[in-house]
Amino acid sequence: MYTRRSVRSSAGSVRSAVTSRTLRAGGTLLAVAALLVSACSSGSSSTARSTPDTALGALPRATPSTLSPYYGQKLTWRTCGVPGFECATMKAPLDYAEPTSGDIRLAVARKKATGPGKRLGSLLVNPGGPGGSAVGYLQGYAGIGYPAEVRARYDMVAVDPRGVARSEPVECLTGREMDAYTQTDFTPDDKKEKGELVDAYKKFAEGCGRRSADLLRHVSTVEAARDMDILRAVLGDKKLTYVGASYGTFLGATYAGLYPDRVGRLVLDGAMDPSLTARKLNEDQTAGFETAFRSFAKDCVRQSDCPLGGAGTSPDQVGKNLSAFFTRLDAAPLPAGDADGRKVGESLATTGVIAAMYDEAAWPQLREALTSAMKQGDAAGLLALSDSYYERDADGRYANLMFANSAVNCLDLPAAFSTPDQVEAALPAFEKASPVFGEGLAWASLNCAYWPVKPTGEPHRIEAKGAAPIVVVGTTRDPATPYPWAQSLAAQLSSATLLTYVGDGHTAYGRGSDCIDSTIDRYLLRGTPPTKGKRCS
Repeated sequence: MYTRRSVRSSAGSVRSAVTSRTLRAGGTLLAVAALLVSACSSGSSSTARSTPDTALGALPRATPSTLSPYYGQKLTWRTCGVPGFECATMKAPLDYAEPTSGDIRLAVARKKATGPGKRLGSLLVNPGGPGGSAVGYLQGYAGIGYPAEVRARYDMVAVDPRGVARSEPVECLTGREMDAYTQTDFTPDDKKEKGELVDAYKKFAEGCGRRSADLLRHVSTVEAARDMDILRAVLGDKKLTYVGASYGTFLGATYAGLYPDRVGRLVLDGAMDPSLTARKLNEDQTAGFETAFRSFAKDCVRQSDCPLGGAGTSPDQVGKNLSAFFTRLDAAPLPAGDADGRKVGESLATTGVIAAMYDEAAWPQLREALTSAMKQGDAAGLLALSDSYYERDADGRYANLMFANSAVNCLDLPAAFSTPDQVEAALPAFEKASPVFGEGLAWASLNCAYWPVKPTGEPHRIEAKGAAPIVVVGTTRDPATPYPWAQSLAAQLSSATLLTYVGDGHTAYGRGSDCIDSTIDRYLLRGTPPTKGKRCS
């Protein structure tokens, strides 16, 4: 399964843009998703959509004395290289079960409210992942791209979650090792290739265990949510106001479940469903990418430069044409003019295509990349999309996103599959969910089977009884967080209202719908949630 992350800019990136919206957000590129290793999200291998008996329980209202030093700390703000922003380092206990055993240092950034109007407090933002840099998102997009009225009234704040980016990042593989990993065949054809894929997963996991042994046990979403409560207190806010996208919705909902009485105004955009098993999460997301691809296919054949079929070609046939191209790449990877000699085989090409499914503004770039590869034998465009997806820079360095993503996911919930045989048994269901992507996404669900740390969580409901009104946002053709997840989370949360965006792409706020944006802005500024059943386009 793929990383659940909103499509926005990440500061410090030096890659070519995937979407026009990314460019407008500050001229830097966000990795629009993550890799095939990502998001082995939860539960057993059952296909059943059943509601777990367990609901996330709230923590005691009183702060334990052992945590008082953390809640009472003072942040020292400093300039941090981006005009208008300040940065600080916050301490949190590495292990909340033993707070005196050591600290973890978390990177925090803010941009103060610009006025006019009365300051409403702090607005914490998170772009998802897990593994996305919230600080990079704040400096590259939210702190300059959120509506002026919101930025005028709130201090815009972000903290990189533990193990992510600037907050004691999880490390796993070198750049060259990651190059080899990303080129591994994720649709193995025989026993030898299956063994190579398992070896790649094992090497990845062993690298994380060797380089980040102590940290891997303490990067769960529950711990990151507890860190956010320390930050809330340190900032002087009685309640948390928060906008979380993609995986950030799981983080925000977890906070609400742990601290329902401290919930201020929470926007959960591109929602996850914490109640599903891993098998169901992975199957649902596979179907989500198929839905997005069919939208792309319908649009592609209406364009003069579509390399996958002409006017009137059905989405089914477009998918077959793309699958046939992937098969050719599996046998004979294409050159891409890469300085490190990489060629684009089926895995990198699939990653590049999936990258463009997150935002319809990337579809023209995908058509161009596919045309160059299919008709001219030049896969440079597909490689650029794949590199942006993996957050690989021109010097062959990878950001921490991939490593943190697996570390959080594999700790939060048990792996979808334990053995290759289980994956093979599930292939028909995954291929039914997506004839184009199903096989690869099924095998991608195996990675957490070899993780060096046992998971600490299980599928569960989040009810957050007693919380203030929460807004859950779902996009009907979202590839990474399918719309039914938003419906389910909104139904679980006792005070939630579902806001629906009828359209394509991953997440909805700030993506061009005046209806969505004005509704969320009104909630953030006035505390007024949308009317029940509100739908926007």
